[in-house]
Formats: sequence, structure tokens, C-alpha cells
Amino acid sequence: MDLLGIHHLTAVSSSIRENFRFYTTVLGMRLVKRSVNQDDVTAYHLFYADAIGTPGTDLTFFDWSVPRERRGTRSITRTFLRVTGEASLAYWADRLTEHGIAHGEIASRDGRLTLEFEDREGQRLAFVDDGGRGDAPVPWTASPVPEEHQVRGLGPILISVPKLQPTEQVVTRVLNMRPLREYPHPENAKHTVHVFEMGAGGVSAGAHAELHVAVQPDLPAASPGAGGVHHVAFRVPDDAYHAWAERLNEFGLPNSGEVDRYWFRSLYVREPNGVLFELATDGPGFGVDEDVATLGEKVVLAPFLEPRRAQILAGLKPID
Repeated sequence: MDLLGIHHLTAVSSSIRENFRFYTTVLGMRLVKRSVNQDDVTAYHLFYADAIGTPGTDLTFFDWSVPRERRGTRSITRTFLRVTGEASLAYWADRLTEHGIAHGEIASRDGRLTLEFEDREGQRLAFVDDGGRGDAPVPWTASPVPEEHQVRGLGPILISVPKLQPTEQVVTRVLNMRPLREYPHPENAKHTVHVFEMGAGGVSAGAHAELHVAVQPDLPAASPGAGGVHHVAFRVPDDAYHAWAERLNEFGLPNSGEVDRYWFRSLYVREPNGVLFELATDGPGFGVDEDVATLGEKVVLAPFLEPRRAQILAGLKPID
């Protein structure tokens, strides 16, 4: 049993209208699903991705009116957005500057060229040259970003923990990731980042299938908030979903049990250092209840929420 790579990442915004504008207008991603948090229907759940919401391209946000995140360990600390080639990184450096977004220099991180930046709420992001590896996304023809420079997907994902062993036990023994390499943390060379790989085979699958774990024992624990990340999800084959649920239970790992999110099915587990992981299926996908041509244009609810549509919509603020 192998995970296939990053499925999506879900973060928190307290300025959802500005969030919508940033990710569609500046980053050129498509809003493929405009819905609500199924556990808190007062909050939007927005999904930005490629043209059709291909698994592995989704960056999603909960809309919560909360203070800014207090940064620290026991958290997800940076999300990498894959592009291909130094020319794309140069394009993005210019584009971010044009939009008044501060960014670092194009630099080598773990053997890959990267460009670090933050969104307007302090969400830590970076473009990374993925070498053209991983599933090809479906370009969004209405994007303000040229096709050759559009975000190809997510990965790697960087998390911070105070101790490696508890997390390593879960990601290797339970989730079947493989230790791949190590490198010094770019912000503090005393901290080591351990790279774990998903997928089958002995050759690295690429940035789309890597989890990077920074060991940072001298940092305080993070406090969740806007500009922070809620969880990261890993891809599981549709036909292996029940087997993964059984596997979590066999290892005695506390988990959510099977949860049907309608567009995919999920399992949630918090690893011992406190970072929330999700295992999510590829299917049935975002086209199950909308025409692909009009994805994200209206609020779509999972069927069990439809009887409450009027009440739910009345509690949401406009974002267009």
C-alpha cells in the first residue's frame, strides 16, 4: 500500500474576499469549488486548483474570523507550489513584484530552485522548479497567468516538529513513506530537514510526492490562526480507501474513521507531534455535481447540507 503524493492542503483565512482575489488574480489559480466547511457551515471552504481540480493541485481555505497564527513548531510551515524551469521562477519574481508582494531571491533549496514569498495574510508559500515531474495539470485558459507559467500543483510540504522519532514512526511504519535524504533548514542550519517520499519504486517520485520534516526543538508550539495551515492531505487510490482505514486501526492510531466529503472520501489522523494529516481519494472529483465549464461560480453544498441551503447562504459574505 502506497500513498500517491500530495492531494491538497487546507489553510485558514480571515479575509476570504481578499484571499479569493489573491489566489485567482495574482496566482492565476482557478476557483474550482465554492462551498462551506462541512463541520462549520458558517465558514466558506474555497478550493483553488488547475482547470478541473486535479488531485494534487488543490490549495484550499477555511474562512474563519480568527487572529493571525503564532508561528512555531508542531505545525505545517511552508507550502511549495510547483512550476517548471528557471524562466517560470523569473516570471513569478517579476509578477509578485508588480503586485506589491514581497519575495526572496531565486535560490537553491534541497537541490531545487525556489522562490519564497507570503500571501497578504502571511501564508508561507514558495514556487519550486519540479523538473516537470508529476502528473501534468490541466491549464486554465481564463487564467491571467500564461499556460507555461501556471502552478502545476503542490509539493513538497514542509512541517516542523520538536522531535523526529514520533513523526518518523508514523510516516514510515504506518503511511509507508521512505526516508530519502536530509538537508539543513535554510532559515537555521542547526535545524535538519528530513525528506520522506511517497509512491512506489526506489527512484524519487519528485516534489509532488515528498513530505519535508524540520526538527526544531527550540521553537515554541505554534498557535493556529489566519495565515496558518489546518492540515495536509495525501492521495490514496479510490480502491484502497477501506484498506487504509483498516490499516490505521490495526496500528492503533486514533483517527476520524471514514468520512465522505462527497467530492472525495477522507480519513483524518493527527500524528504524535500534533500535525493533522488527511488521506483522501482521487474520486469522484469536482465534476460530479457541476459542469466543468462553470466550476466555482456558485456555492455548491454536499447533498446532506442541501436542505439547509437558504440558511447557510444567508450566513455567508459575498466574495466576488
